[in-house]
Amino acid sequence: METSFIDFIIEHIGQFLQFTAFANLTVGHLIMICVGLLFIYLAIAKEFEPMLLIPIGFGIIVGNIAFAPGFKIGIYESGSVLNYLYFGVAQGVYPPLIFLGIGAMTDFSALISNPKLILIGAAAQFGIFGAYCIALALGFSPTEAGAIGIIGGADGPTAIFISSKLAPDLMGAIAISAYSYMALVPVIQPPIMRLLTSKKERVIRMRPPRAVSKNEKLIFAISGMLLTTFIVPSGLPLLGMLFFGNLLKESGVTKRLADTAKGPLIDIVTILLGLTVGASTQATTFLTIKSVGIFLLGAFSFVIATFAGVMFVKFINLFLKEGNKINPLIGNSGVSAVPDSARVSQVIGLEYDKTNHLLMHAMGPNVAGVIGSAIAAGILLSFLM
Repeated sequence: METSFIDFIIEHIGQFLQFTAFANLTVGHLIMICVGLLFIYLAIAKEFEPMLLIPIGFGIIVGNIAFAPGFKIGIYESGSVLNYLYFGVAQGVYPPLIFLGIGAMTDFSALISNPKLILIGAAAQFGIFGAYCIALALGFSPTEAGAIGIIGGADGPTAIFISSKLAPDLMGAIAISAYSYMALVPVIQPPIMRLLTSKKERVIRMRPPRAVSKNEKLIFAISGMLLTTFIVPSGLPLLGMLFFGNLLKESGVTKRLADTAKGPLIDIVTILLGLTVGASTQATTFLTIKSVGIFLLGAFSFVIATFAGVMFVKFINLFLKEGNKINPLIGNSGVSAVPDSARVSQVIGLEYDKTNHLLMHAMGPNVAGVIGSAIAAGILLSFLM
């Protein structure tokens, strides 16, 4: 009697364990859970993009809890809650909403007061097209190479939008790579900036930006949208929402809408986007040679973008008179990691001159980089879809 009772317990414990995470747990799952924990650690202890890395890190952990299929739990299982939330990523719904919030937050005054700074943002897009060419050379298909190249813009929402259209199978790796390098802007960019500039160049003082009127800002929001979307119509979902958000901010009569766009709306979308992108990195689909290649190419494209921005400033300084020269330290801010890359310009500049504040100057190419990466995304979509 006692033996049969023990057998009964053992049998039912075995049946129970089949439905727990332990039955399906693999080394790959454990590795990805550790990656998620690392993201959370970097966000909390080092304050690297906590608004992004905490949702993504937690999502990675959620996505790698091993489970038996058929319970409609996983993000790739039709009918699951995560699958419904993932719709906004897979169909490119969340990135335009993020751009709406960015537009409502952004002040384009620095760019309007010194229009030549937009050229720095354009130069930094070399990272995108450089990585695209290298990815092609390494054997990636043209659509995959286009999706990978966009990492060089340091723009997570744009990377998700493009990969959802061009390479859905690689979206998790591309998104994680893009957001990782955005978070590591204060680590990656300073050594490149110091390497490419002299001490004399680092202390160049730029003229204070002139005051920009409300009418100029309104005209910029509308004309900017018309000009960019006429040139690259496929960038309309991102560029249209960016300039619409900015119009809400600058009009002065839609404060509630602007506050909603730059506050509750962008926060909610960031939570959903981060959690679902993280959850999409299941070990069975994420831990591949292609993912490793994407991370390496992403790092390379980011380095190219920073290099191109700084060197372009040095180049145009050859043609500018004394007093009108641009400090090359703001060249790094041509990537669209707003405002982190501009803060890096400020911090490095203050290391060499405690009274030389570059933040407002750096915001010009920084916001130009946002526009530039969206235009580059539109160009890639036009040629590759």
